[in-house]
Amino acid sequence: MSVPRRRFTATEAGRIDRVVAAALPELSRSQARRLIEDGAVAIEGAIVTRPGHATSAGATIEVELPVVPDLDLLAADVPLRVLYEDEETLVIDKTPGLIVHPAPGVTGVTLINAVRARYPEVREIDGDRPGVVHRLDRDTSGAMVFAKTETAAQVLKDQWRERETLKRYLALVEGEVDPPEGAIEALLGPDPTNPRRRAVVEDGQSARSLFRVLEQYGAEAALVEVEIHTGRTHQIRVHMAAIGHPVCGDALYGHRSPLIERQALHAIRLGFTLASTGEWREFEAPVPDDINHAIGTLRARHGVEPARAEAST
Repeated sequence: MSVPRRRFTATEAGRIDRVVAAALPELSRSQARRLIEDGAVAIEGAIVTRPGHATSAGATIEVELPVVPDLDLLAADVPLRVLYEDEETLVIDKTPGLIVHPAPGVTGVTLINAVRARYPEVREIDGDRPGVVHRLDRDTSGAMVFAKTETAAQVLKDQWRERETLKRYLALVEGEVDPPEGAIEALLGPDPTNPRRRAVVEDGQSARSLFRVLEQYGAEAALVEVEIHTGRTHQIRVHMAAIGHPVCGDALYGHRSPLIERQALHAIRLGFTLASTGEWREFEAPVPDDINHAIGTLRARHGVEPARAEAST
């Protein structure tokens, strides 16, 4: 594979990292600095490795650009568990640990790469996240829908915006949940103390979650069903933590857990109107092995018989 190179003439004197970043807008200054330190930049044929190296106007600069992998090609081997598909719509059971779409700082394969690798028609949809209708957090598993056409993308996004969908989750949460069911209505927005977190804030967006306990494991944990009427970032994780019952294994809003290596949150049922037929359909994603194992451990530890209530979800 040939290495891509860019050659240009410096229009003004200055630090080489600034000159390169100004001439190649696809590079940030930190990326330009890294290329220089790696010996990928030459001035008049001589490699420079100091970002602060001074160059003069009119100098010929050559930059050896990094080879960007075809992530869709790399994603061809990522398995997709398809729950339903037609000519307009795709419903999958997302595995935990997979980010839905590229974002700043995300350099590896994402779920949308895997979808495009298998369904190249998704590339024809306009937008920077073609086919993506909604998101699940990286470590949340379960049912997700993708649009395969422009028409489906509009129809599905309209339903999400108008809150005409069913979004039901299964979660293991810490502690004894009392009362065993209720509604949480708390405004959500960025956490002013931590940019990675969301929080209950006075000037946030409206968010509503309904929860009910399916099984209680002493004072240690509970299996709950949560239905969300809105779809705010980290909504269930923040809402459950706000009432004192963070999701088990959620290190960001609660604590790591010996029961499971991720947050024990699964999108078990998703309902919406199909773009292709106008028919209302609901799709269920099987409870994954790691959550089933955690539930089994808690049942054995606390002598709880399976309630079978989760089957109603």
